[in-house]
Amino acid sequence: MSLILAGDIGGTKTRLALVAVAGTQIEIHSECTYASKDFAQFDILLASFLAGVDSAVHAAFGIAGPIQGRAVRTTNLPWHIDADVLQQRFGFLSCSLLNDLEATAYGLPALGEHDLLILQVGNAQAVGNAAVIAAGTGLGEAGLYWDGMQYQPFATEGGHTSFAASDELEFALLRYLQQRHEHVSWERVVSGMGIVTLHEFLCDYRNTPVPIALAARMREGDPAAVIAQAAADASDDICVETMQRFVRLYGAEAGNLALKVMSRGGLYLGGGIAPKILPMLQAGEFLEAMLSKGRMRPLLEAMPIKVILNDRAALFGPALYAARMMTRRN
Repeated sequence: MSLILAGDIGGTKTRLALVAVAGTQIEIHSECTYASKDFAQFDILLASFLAGVDSAVHAAFGIAGPIQGRAVRTTNLPWHIDADVLQQRFGFLSCSLLNDLEATAYGLPALGEHDLLILQVGNAQAVGNAAVIAAGTGLGEAGLYWDGMQYQPFATEGGHTSFAASDELEFALLRYLQQRHEHVSWERVVSGMGIVTLHEFLCDYRNTPVPIALAARMREGDPAAVIAQAAADASDDICVETMQRFVRLYGAEAGNLALKVMSRGGLYLGGGIAPKILPMLQAGEFLEAMLSKGRMRPLLEAMPIKVILNDRAALFGPALYAARMMTRRN
């Protein structure tokens, strides 16, 4: 069985693995995770992983950014990645690039029941399109078209569509962000950086300074993670309000995506944030914001909603995609 080089390339970390694929089952032979910002270009990182490895393999990479042909300029990194250049330099038998959320969508068949947490059962027998939304370093969105036989994932850049406020506080947030950005997208508020932005805004809006100890922890670590933890243990009121609003906004945009894709077959929450804030997602704010679409509420209530717990879904996807392409060539 030939090995496949699969990659999950994100703004924060990049994970590479050599895997074997049998149907929808994936066996990882070797795997490494890198801090993306430690490398000036992706090919430097890739060369490090492939040192001493026979690179005569089929390769596929999921990348946070819009793929144009066989190349991409990453959204949250200064990298330009060209599949033809990589294939020639490293001697790959083939090389494919996928949007990172498209990659996650391709990876869904490799997940088991233990890899998913149900937020809303919906209609368990539902058949139709599906969608994936993932808040992490940025906000990714993808669709899965049901062709009557199988799902055909497709990429979107829905996370960069214009943010829409729904109450007075969110209108104030929008005005706050408009003073700082030419365009205010959903990614500005539903992402890791969005958590930090929401916290900064609420401190200003409530005229409440950040406690000295909390500010120190935010400087020393991941500020979004610090805010989320302070909310989880209820040690800071602004952090609690920040995460409540974040969850509400996440649900609102998830509902937008579900309606646009008509995801009767289900909506999946991927990315690094959702598994870390499960109690907040289960508390009800997320679903209520998602379902609050007026006359479309019954349609959304019938959609199964699940959280992806396995952080390798975006790695499995490129592997399954490469295996599918290999089968077609043969």
